[in-house]
Amino acid sequence: MPKARLVKIGEILDGDATGEEITIQGWVHRHRSTGGIVFCVVRDATGIVQCTVKKDNVDEDAFTQAEGSSFEASVRVTGTVAEDERAPGGFEVKAVAFEEVGESPDIPLYEEMGIEHELDHRHLWLRSRKLTNVMKIRHTAVRAMADWFEENDFWQVWPSVLTKGAAEGGADVFELEYFEDTAYLTQSSQMYLEAMIFSLERVWCLAPSFRAEKSRTPRHLTEYWHLEAEQAWCDHEENLKIQENLVQHACNTVAEKCPEELDELGRDPSTLSKVQAPFERITYDDAIDHLQDEGYEITWGDDFGAPHERALSDLHDGFVFITHFPAKMKPFYMALTEDERHAKCADLIAPEEYGELIGGSERSTDEASVRQRLAESGEDVEDYEWFLDLRRYGSVPHSGFGLGLERFVSYLCSLEHVRDAVPFMRTPARLYP
Repeated sequence: MPKARLVKIGEILDGDATGEEITIQGWVHRHRSTGGIVFCVVRDATGIVQCTVKKDNVDEDAFTQAEGSSFEASVRVTGTVAEDERAPGGFEVKAVAFEEVGESPDIPLYEEMGIEHELDHRHLWLRSRKLTNVMKIRHTAVRAMADWFEENDFWQVWPSVLTKGAAEGGADVFELEYFEDTAYLTQSSQMYLEAMIFSLERVWCLAPSFRAEKSRTPRHLTEYWHLEAEQAWCDHEENLKIQENLVQHACNTVAEKCPEELDELGRDPSTLSKVQAPFERITYDDAIDHLQDEGYEITWGDDFGAPHERALSDLHDGFVFITHFPAKMKPFYMALTEDERHAKCADLIAPEEYGELIGGSERSTDEASVRQRLAESGEDVEDYEWFLDLRRYGSVPHSGFGLGLERFVSYLCSLEHVRDAVPFMRTPARLYP
């Protein structure tokens, strides 16, 4: 007898192995025994399928292993694929051989675990259907954005995460000893991307960024993945178009390629397929006026908190840019309007109260202005001489932005908390596992 073909469960669910004797490898997702029959639902990365192990159809050792297999044990099953509308996915494997490869006694995974228990056992909880679906959607979104960048003449680059300066300023940086010097974990790769536009013109990266914020909200992590892009010969207006086209492409692609995963997570795929550029826009000044009219205690020059962003997103059915923040609120590298009162910048607010997704701006090319604003912010200007060189030697109009990947994935997957958008979350209270 020829050896049974090794297949992925997804191939069975697609109907490509019906009537064929095959072998699958995976983990026990559910298990039930009724006398002489064991119903074992097996999962792999591509799906789940029911395996029916009858005592009369397998040898004694195989049936004993099947009957004794436990939740999350790894197994290898050989059998014939048959359609069965009662089974998960509409197919089952009628087993002729069953082997337990790795046992899983008393694995600490069960319903109603509680958040802290789940996080303490995150290395195991990643096996859940929910997180498996999230990780597939995350992969698909990143791949879609990488494809968009490729199609629009961007080059992927890999900057350092160790820096001498804090790109965003402020005290929310992780400081560490670097031999005889002091270094920081990067808050953004932006400045290094700026250096690379003078050769490659359009660049992007996906790298971790770190914020030492003691925020305990559903939207903040101390380590997150930052998708950033920088473009030469690009002003504020074109920068906004690049952002909205990128987001539209990622949303539409996820809707097309992951409908089943989205459905399981409670996200209607049509919500993402309907995302369409251009996005709505509102200036910071108009946003302040609106919030004041709605009774919020906020004044010009204040930053927006989560309640403010929710109120502003409720104004529009979809993504919305908030543009032209007060210059004094923004970092030293942003270009200013002619009156120097506002920065040529924008935050992209996601729908459904998911908050700020992207921050971006046109960059200042005025060396004197950047130098002055660095000094005013208390930075050691000498640490930024290399950055000022970019203004001295062949500078051009340029712009860029950064997208928080976990927040984007949270929106795509309709998640309640950003912790489930990343395999291993890092917060002020969580460094294990």
